[in-house]
Amino acid sequence: MPRGDGIELSSELAGLRMSNPTMLASGILSMSRFTLEQVASVGAGAVVTKSICSKSEKGYPNPTIVEVDCGYLNAMGLPNPGVEAYANEIIELRKNIDVPIVASVYGGDSEEFAYVASKLEKAGAMAIEANVSCPHANVGSMGQDPECVRDITQTIKKTVRVPLFVKLSPNVTSIVEIAKAAVEGGCDGITAINTVRGMAIDIDACLPILGNRYGGLSGPAIKPIAVRCIYELYENVKVPLIGVGGVDSWEDAVEFFLAGASSVQIGTALVKGLSVFKEIVAGLRGYMKRKGFRGLREIIGRAHR
Repeated sequence: MPRGDGIELSSELAGLRMSNPTMLASGILSMSRFTLEQVASVGAGAVVTKSICSKSEKGYPNPTIVEVDCGYLNAMGLPNPGVEAYANEIIELRKNIDVPIVASVYGGDSEEFAYVASKLEKAGAMAIEANVSCPHANVGSMGQDPECVRDITQTIKKTVRVPLFVKLSPNVTSIVEIAKAAVEGGCDGITAINTVRGMAIDIDACLPILGNRYGGLSGPAIKPIAVRCIYELYENVKVPLIGVGGVDSWEDAVEFFLAGASSVQIGTALVKGLSVFKEIVAGLRGYMKRKGFRGLREIIGRAHR
């Protein structure tokens, strides 16, 4: 997005080049190529697919999402059509958009992760995001075990050539320990964070609201947690960081960049409309112009001075 003001907002993550540092978060408007095309057309720097495994999954019974005072709880159960069907979606998507496609993958073991990643890379995915952190699915427990995260990362890296990002959970004692395991496994970057484990109870029915009882909290409430995680990771690992969790405005995005993120993902904020990508980019550009910054690199990690 070149402009006459000379401000450079392009971003590069381990070779993945984006015209601006905003990305669609996995699981939001990402089940089909049609919605991903919409997101690409309104200014996202990259799109991340729904988390895909080797076979189709129905997910959990309804209700799967509930609005709470501080955001949303969801327990979808990672529903997806399976890698064979979704590979076709990516093949068609590559014909119609010119922004990078990041394929989110998961599996029951490291071999399934790698199998799915390989299939989607061959279909045209330009990077892989390994989801080891969904708080209401079995992969969540994988992401709490450093050895398991290291094994998954190593196995995928032996299989694909495109950049590999590992998406981490805040539902751990030390996110730094898990991130170091992913880096030791060879990951090219870290995405942080996934949703925070939570639940809601209907006080009249005296029962949990979600069909799965437990779900993942997203939205503004988790932003301080996500910013803290990015800040800690920036000081402890030397790979690019993708910040996600409560990015609702350009101010939120700037906070993540100052903490050390090189890019931000946007999910829950899309309830306000698809214009959020352009609004964040415009706000970021205005902030940098006002502060006298010429490029994104000047603000990444600046809060650590």
